[in-house]
Amino acid sequence: MRRAAMAASATAMAVLLAACGSAKQSSGSGDDSKKKSNSDDITVGLLLPENKTARYESLDRPLITKEISSLTNGKGKVVYENAQQDATTQTQQMSTLITRKVDVIILDSVDSKSIAASVQKAKGAGIPVVAYDRLADGPIDAYTSFDNTEVGRVQANALVKQLGSKAKSGKIVMMNGAITDPNAAQFKAGALPILQKSTNIGKKYDTQDWDPTNANANMAAAIQALGKSNIVGAYSANDDMAGAMIQAMNQAGIDPKQVPVTGQDATLAGVQRILTGTQFMSVYKSYPQEASIAGQLAVALAQGKSVDSIAPDKSNSDTTKGVPTKIVPVVSLTKSNIKDTVLKDKIYKLSDICTAKFASACKADGLE
Repeated sequence: MRRAAMAASATAMAVLLAACGSAKQSSGSGDDSKKKSNSDDITVGLLLPENKTARYESLDRPLITKEISSLTNGKGKVVYENAQQDATTQTQQMSTLITRKVDVIILDSVDSKSIAASVQKAKGAGIPVVAYDRLADGPIDAYTSFDNTEVGRVQANALVKQLGSKAKSGKIVMMNGAITDPNAAQFKAGALPILQKSTNIGKKYDTQDWDPTNANANMAAAIQALGKSNIVGAYSANDDMAGAMIQAMNQAGIDPKQVPVTGQDATLAGVQRILTGTQFMSVYKSYPQEASIAGQLAVALAQGKSVDSIAPDKSNSDTTKGVPTKIVPVVSLTKSNIKDTVLKDKIYKLSDICTAKFASACKADGLE
């Protein structure tokens, strides 16, 4: 009888302990968030999608890292990984960050849909996720980006205006981004209706991986198919692809100064091409502002605070409705406003832009 009672008591205790453990596990990061409340000692996971687009390594990464440090009195740590445009690699990177028990993850997804399971896994581990620049599927806690549809509209309207009466006299080539990037679809959604109405689109491409090499090959194929004398303009979704398209045009004997090319991101090479007239325009997006917001969101979430004042708007993904959001405005960048954009915001120094090769172009534009 005594043995039976002792066994029953042990069993009851085991059940009680298991229940306590289960309750603790189900509470996610509740205990951790209390410990982190108002604490500057946080670890932020930062996952960027690729390094072929210049902005990620030269702007986004250092700007976000600087913001995290500033907001945490230098105590916040950033664990950084770049997926190099490989969705499987980024999934593995997410798993590593979850295993390391970082306090929050800033995620710029390679593939917004395939990463959803990893976002759910982070949620289950009590780690909030900030979607940066691209809204990923899954239970995202906050999101910041630019008005991506407006980016496409700005590009298309600028191209149509620059073409003027020539807009329908020939063909344009439309070089969109990767189909795995939700932003690329939004750029296209903004640009395509305007271009369809006001121009003749001879060829359009969804460029695999946003890779300039692919954009160059696509442009060469378009020139071969349409004939170089029939191309009057080119829409490029970003500056790196614009550079590759211009290279293909030069190789085919097309003067890019006579065939306006759009861009986006205000890369250093893009700004220098705008100065010399080989690229007509870009879209300047204030990366310092976007990075600052991402840092604010990450620190607030890591400390268990509300993000409503930082991200007052809402966005919907295919899986999650009402994601707290902050959208940053965009600006059409041409020769006329280089001073008021990339120089004013200290994206580049004058010496970065006006190297010896571009000294005369800078002087002509009043950049001295």
